[in-house]
Amino acid sequence: MAYEVEAVVLVDLQRDFFADAELARHRERVVAACNGLCARATALEVPVIEIRTVHAPDRSTWTRNMLEDGRGMVIDGTPGAERLPELECSVTAVVPKTRDSAFHGTVLEDLLKELGVSTFALCGVSTESCIAVTASDAYAYDFGVVLVEEAIASVDPDQHDRTLALLREQYRQPVGGVDDVTFRQPSASRGRSAEPGLGRVQPG
Repeated sequence: MAYEVEAVVLVDLQRDFFADAELARHRERVVAACNGLCARATALEVPVIEIRTVHAPDRSTWTRNMLEDGRGMVIDGTPGAERLPELECSVTAVVPKTRDSAFHGTVLEDLLKELGVSTFALCGVSTESCIAVTASDAYAYDFGVVLVEEAIASVDPDQHDRTLALLREQYRQPVGGVDDVTFRQPSASRGRSAEPGLGRVQPG
């Protein structure tokens, strides 16, 4: 079955996340799927947006569990915050985040609306956390989401399967393979004008 999208959103394809042994096991598959998807999107002038978690060294952006454990990750300026070197995607913009959702405290909603995107393919890690929360927030903001199975991975295979099933059943977000994703160029802006915060988006 074909699923048409107007953008690709990549989440947390960074060194620190793939230091986890289970995610490391899926790294080659996830990156290959993302590279292939992004190459097709770029050829058709469809936007690719990369979401990166970046935390401040002074702990001001750290999550509760990071503070409780006294151990941070994806700290700004460290090698762990860098994108995976084998990720070859040419991106339209890089949007930093500090929480699981790619929408929380970021400019992603406005950026998608400015680009005229109504439905996007979602890729990255981890299924039960950042992917799940981003997908559910996309539903709340009335964006369509296609979950690209080969391009998503979890620290727990059982949670991966349960989460994708929940998103499919609860929010009617289809789970498809890379070859099931087709592209259309996004329309002209369909939402409110971008807020000044859009300036925080980093160029790809």
